[in-house]
Amino acid sequence: VVLNVRDLNQFEEGVDVSAEMLREIGYVKKTHDGLRILGEGELKKPVTVRASHFSESARSKIEAAGGTAEVVS
Repeated sequence: VVLNVRDLNQFEEGVDVSAEMLREIGYVKKTHDGLRILGEGELKKPVTVRASHFSESARSKIEAAGGTAEVVS
């Protein structure tokens, strides 16, 4: 599953975004390959993101918005 930073704006401030959470809310059906976050767009609120991969620009934008980018296996 691939999301861009701009896609994270649809979630509430302070929410924890992970592959499991996206599957639970029906945003994606399968997450067996993990979650990749890319840096296209801007993030306007702090969120915690747990993903298997972050581009450097995505990590920077998440942290600049007051959020956290955590790499998980």
